[in-house]
Amino acid sequence: MKPLIAVAGRTLRAGRVAGWRDAAVGAPASYVLAVRRAGAQEGVLLPTPLGLGEAKELLARFDGLLLMGGGDIDPARYGQERRPEITGVNTTRDVFEIDLVRAALDSGIPMLAICRGMQVLNVALGGSLNQHIDDGGSVRHREPDDGYVTHSVRLDPRSRVAAATGLERVESACSHHQSLARLGEGLSPVGWADDDLIEAVEGPSGWVVGVQWHPERTAIEDPAQQNLFDAFVRQAAG
Repeated sequence: MKPLIAVAGRTLRAGRVAGWRDAAVGAPASYVLAVRRAGAQEGVLLPTPLGLGEAKELLARFDGLLLMGGGDIDPARYGQERRPEITGVNTTRDVFEIDLVRAALDSGIPMLAICRGMQVLNVALGGSLNQHIDDGGSVRHREPDDGYVTHSVRLDPRSRVAAATGLERVESACSHHQSLARLGEGLSPVGWADDDLIEAVEGPSGWVVGVQWHPERTAIEDPAQQNLFDAFVRQAAG
């Protein structure tokens, strides 16, 4: 049996999918294909507030949890007033993913948290975010139209991310206007951009990895990025 990976899906409003009258739930194919190339099967989950107990029951059917990128988390979740740059807040998705993170951590399920997912991981553990980072800094983390840029990330050579990618410096596709501020309980920074912005974190036990970049964007052509999914799926299989 292939490992089964829970992919926390995103909702799409009615009319967003051409030819569909109803709202939809899904995941960009790049995430799913990276999981499948690693030898696993995906299950895309509709965001629904669960509570910790129900989230644990749901994840008991799965071998790993994948959190994707997406819109901003409501700053109220980490005790801040919303700045005008905040976009794409979906309260249901926030609650759903925080429930899943806490359930996965309690159950010891391997987790790969990407971009927004790393921020959800941090907030779920009591951390906070910088709501908007300066686009004019020494390292660009996105294009003005929210497109992707590529920049280098240096990795702690002792980290799970370095072990997975086989590198201590990776070229990574990024598109984010926020960053981690106060770290959540038990998280350790293990990757940094050249402006010292945190780009990767790990949990204190088990295989819990968050990356601020988008490995799924380049995994088909960059073995180091695909290796991150491969390592995640190996842990799920184990």
